[in-house]
Amino acid sequence: MLSNEPVAAYVARLIDAAQAAGASDIHFEPYEAFYRVRLRVDGRLQELDRPAPELKERLAARLKVMAQLDIAEKRLPQDGRLTLERESGPGLDLRLSSLPTVFGEKLVLRLLAPALNLPLQQLGLESAQLSLLQQVLERPHGLVLVSGPTGSGKSSTLYASLAYLNRGDLNLCSVEDPVEVALPGVNQVAVNDKAGLGFARALRALLRQDPDVIMVGEMRDALTADIAVKAAQTGHLVLSSVHTQSAQATLARLVNMGVAPFNLASSLSLIVAQRLLRRLCPACKRAHAPALSVLRELGWREALPPDAQCFEAGRCAACHGSGYHGRIGLFELLALDEASLLSLDGALRTPCAAHPDLRRAGLQKAMQGQTSLAEVAATTPP
Repeated sequence: MLSNEPVAAYVARLIDAAQAAGASDIHFEPYEAFYRVRLRVDGRLQELDRPAPELKERLAARLKVMAQLDIAEKRLPQDGRLTLERESGPGLDLRLSSLPTVFGEKLVLRLLAPALNLPLQQLGLESAQLSLLQQVLERPHGLVLVSGPTGSGKSSTLYASLAYLNRGDLNLCSVEDPVEVALPGVNQVAVNDKAGLGFARALRALLRQDPDVIMVGEMRDALTADIAVKAAQTGHLVLSSVHTQSAQATLARLVNMGVAPFNLASSLSLIVAQRLLRRLCPACKRAHAPALSVLRELGWREALPPDAQCFEAGRCAACHGSGYHGRIGLFELLALDEASLLSLDGALRTPCAAHPDLRRAGLQKAMQGQTSLAEVAATTPP
């Protein structure tokens, strides 16, 4: 930060830099001896600047004013959102989270717009996976679950699914915490726990609003899961997300939450497990013949064609020396029908339509030259 630069101008410059770098978050972090600003780009944090530590109060106040938060409250976490208008192009939606730490307030500013407005065709689904997802979304009822850890792109998939269905002939509703992107044509409800409006209560209210499609931002508890499952059984298409590591683990998770296996078997249509992998920089990626032993360790079972090749990360100015630029979705789809049977622990007892698991799907992306074997090994479960 320049010594004579106003705080407002400095924050604006940081946001511009973050947007230009394709960052998803800006971290403002106070420590005892220094203060730093970091960007999360392609899933990795990188340091952007180190303003003077004595500016931490002014930076926190500026950000909280922008998000209409209480600048006098420094002992409790706060959350807010804001939209920055641009002279050219659409506005930039941001979400601010403040957290009191030992040496001051840590703030995280999330840039929402770039990552959450992708159509289904641009998420990274293979053609067969895209066709299956579209077929399930066209059904009048059923439960579609998107699973994965935090930061795996679940919200992008849910929003893309809603956008796909937003044709004007359906009543689309959502319950979210928070509403990350406003979708014209979708009736979006923001959860407000302080006011007594939780997921379960909002979901019950939506069921009295003649909905065709309901999106529940996240299944957090047994009551919400039970209402969503019953809504799917009674003629509604329900979309939601759950934090699990794989498609199979999603079944066990719901059973552990108290959902009866026979209810799952009759309502659950599709599980989409996903991850986000860093995409190799096209300007500097380097081709190499893949070692069969390495591929075998990663789970590749077929023979390699004579011209098989993989790529590894290089370093260039276009990717700022990281070897990667952007991210791509990686998907595992598990389709169930009413003939599927589940054991009491959520394990499948009958065969069902399954696409390649996440590791196998990642290896396919590597063989296509979209990512590296190292990224697949680091990101996908074995």
